Amino acid sequence: MTAAVLSARPGAPLSGTVQVPGDKSISHRALILGAMASGRTTITGLLEGEDVLATARAMQAFGATVTRTGEGAWTVEGKGGFSEPSDIIDCGNAGTGVRLIMGAMAGYPVTATFTGDGSLRKRPMGRVLEPLGKMGATWLSRDGGRLPLTLRGGTLAALDYTLPMASAQVKSAVLLAGLHADGPVTVVEPEATRDHTERMLRAFGATVTVSDHNDRRVITLQPGAKLSGSPVAVPGDPSSAAFPIVAALITPGSQVTVTGVMLNPLRTGLFDTLREMGADLTITNRRDASGEEVGDITARHSTLHGVVVPPGRAPSMIDEYPILAIAAAFATGDTVMRGVGEMRVKESDRIALMSAGLEACGVDVEEEPEGFIVHGTGAPPRGGGLVETHGDHRIAMSHLILGLAAREAVRVDEPGMIATSFPTFADMMRGLGADITEA
Repeated sequence: MTAAVLSARPGAPLSGTVQVPGDKSISHRALILGAMASGRTTITGLLEGEDVLATARAMQAFGATVTRTGEGAWTVEGKGGFSEPSDIIDCGNAGTGVRLIMGAMAGYPVTATFTGDGSLRKRPMGRVLEPLGKMGATWLSRDGGRLPLTLRGGTLAALDYTLPMASAQVKSAVLLAGLHADGPVTVVEPEATRDHTERMLRAFGATVTVSDHNDRRVITLQPGAKLSGSPVAVPGDPSSAAFPIVAALITPGSQVTVTGVMLNPLRTGLFDTLREMGADLTITNRRDASGEEVGDITARHSTLHGVVVPPGRAPSMIDEYPILAIAAAFATGDTVMRGVGEMRVKESDRIALMSAGLEACGVDVEEEPEGFIVHGTGAPPRGGGLVETHGDHRIAMSHLILGLAAREAVRVDEPGMIATSFPTFADMMRGLGADITEA
């Protein structure tokens, strides 16, 4: 039975070496491209959280054979396309999963109905449906483009599309659909976002070019590629690595090493920001894993100071702002985070929930429409709050990290949702010396 509340208490320094789960973004894409391809795709290091498992079930529903062969080890036997599912596709809480799957299936002459949990049904899907509609896919929704919705795919037209917002999910959906367009598909990004889809499409046999023009990134996919199964080694998720790293930075006497963390420059904005705040971070053993650079990151307790985070950095760390806000609570001075309105349409309104949770723990926070400012004092916050997470895994984990170095314990509700992205979080942190218990 899942605990109703988890509590994190201040205690001893944290020490040790850990490996975090595989990257969630790459895990989703490996399963989807494996299902679209012909032949066998072998995956190692797959994140076995609820979000990714929902995508695995969806790929089975679309006709692929998906088999778990060991811890983090999976095979996907693709049939070279999607067949029509016999039932509704339930994507749980996986926003990345459902948006990428809709893009992938739009190129096939099939119809599918998608739904998800209460949180996912509130999240906007119009940003993906608009470009897919321009290409020729059709959809029906009872709630203005939100789930549940039914999508019909088929022969798609070429598209030259400028993203209205920085979104790797929208870009990826368009590129996956473009594999079956009648001409090249081009996506123009106002700001470069994570490029895992482009890298993996090439590995599976597609032709993708990337160039920069007038401060914009232009990605062009040539249609008609025959995708072939490919081995994928999923590197450690930098979003998950952020939690033990920040815990070490704010807990006196701590030193923690996280091994095999992905260092794709479009995903390391948090580490750059922490260094600017004075964090003692070192990276060793840089190496390649399936086309992605990885390395081992060591974090030591540090005296932090507030910074202004460049808004243009947001695409490289949008999921890490909650844990950055925790580091900011221990820093001296203001940490200004703007240009992050996307946080309001994640699993929850993360700006509002982080602000409320920090204030409940004695931190002075100033909320803005497109961001927030944490006013740090350089001293450990009071803590002591019961944080309402609204079922958001990153809100829960971030505040548990706060509790490890605050003056009083911090409790979070609905911690079961942590399993969506980091099912081993509590056990891993306890292994480093953290006092995290059911309460």
